[in-house]
Amino acid sequence: MAHRTLTPVFVGLRTGLHLLSAALLAVVVVRVLIVRPSTMGAALALAGCFVVLYLLGARITALAPRRRAAAGAAWIVALTVCWVALLILVPEAAYLVFPLFFLYLHVLRGAAGPIAVVVTTLIAVVALGLHGGFTMGGVVGPLVGAGVALLIGLGYRALAREAAEREALLSELIRTRDRLAAAEREQGVLAERGRLARDIHDTVAQGLSSIQMLLHAAEAADGDRPGIEHIRLARETAAEGLADTRRFIRELAPPTLEGGLAAALQRLGAQGAQAGRTVCVEVTGDESVLRMDEQTALLRIAQGAIANIGQHAHADTIELVLDAAPEGTILVVRDDGVGFDPAEVRAGAAAAGSFGLRAIAERVEQLGGELAIDSAPGQGTTLTVTLHGGSA
Repeated sequence: MAHRTLTPVFVGLRTGLHLLSAALLAVVVVRVLIVRPSTMGAALALAGCFVVLYLLGARITALAPRRRAAAGAAWIVALTVCWVALLILVPEAAYLVFPLFFLYLHVLRGAAGPIAVVVTTLIAVVALGLHGGFTMGGVVGPLVGAGVALLIGLGYRALAREAAEREALLSELIRTRDRLAAAEREQGVLAERGRLARDIHDTVAQGLSSIQMLLHAAEAADGDRPGIEHIRLARETAAEGLADTRRFIRELAPPTLEGGLAAALQRLGAQGAQAGRTVCVEVTGDESVLRMDEQTALLRIAQGAIANIGQHAHADTIELVLDAAPEGTILVVRDDGVGFDPAEVRAGAAAAGSFGLRAIAERVEQLGGELAIDSAPGQGTTLTVTLHGGSA
């Protein structure tokens, strides 16, 4: 018998059906052995044939779905023919019609199942009447059994359909969960790649750029002897870049923050001053209200902003102001350079391969802050980063 185990309820129903069939067939066999009619051999042979056919139903479940339907219909027809032949010889075989009701409703699709129940009910009633005369019990019994079987069988079919739908829905939910997990992992990888790109851009790349400018300044120094201060600062910048690179591997706090954010900003200003610009650094408030990731991000933003000024603004003076407070932190980087049109720069940043302003904007967005850029051609630039409610 084809059956797909969907829930423990279905397993219980199937087991009960098997036990009922076995018990009723045992009643038929015992009746034949007690009465010992002249057709006892044929009756026992038909009973054995019924058992074999019934057991063959379990093999149908291993077939492909298309073959399963045809094989199931052929199997139930063969089982019915065997039952009718047994019913002709043994009237008690009429009781086997009750498990057959459930088999018809389970194996036969559509209206074929209920029609088969009605037909076999009539066969059972007629057979009982021919064997022992038509009685109230012989007529009402099969009719009541058929009605109960229809109610239970149709309810079972509805439960099986609903269970199959839930199983399909659960499978879809599991696949959706797996896809979401894969998407989250991919987003995490992309976010980490973006973070590393920003860190490398704001540290190693900017440090190399500073070294290049410092060496150019040393090369252009008066006299035959290169500028020792420029070379020393270039060496220190290279050392800091190496330390930052190692930090990326170790995923530890940046070495430039070991003395605090204010000290790191002062060193950043000194590097800018050695490149031939006037850099004014002013730090007020209490930087301890800032988390380590916020301090790191503000330092990287300042590094990126000053590097952009050195490359594009051609400014003589840079002001770097940090005001840290529990209610909010403000970082301002201002220059007197050539200025630019922020909207135009954002529009052409991807095509031009520019990364500086985009990296700054991404850092501010990750911190949940606000970024404002006030600039115009010939009027310098003011970059303002606002963090709300920094916490230690």
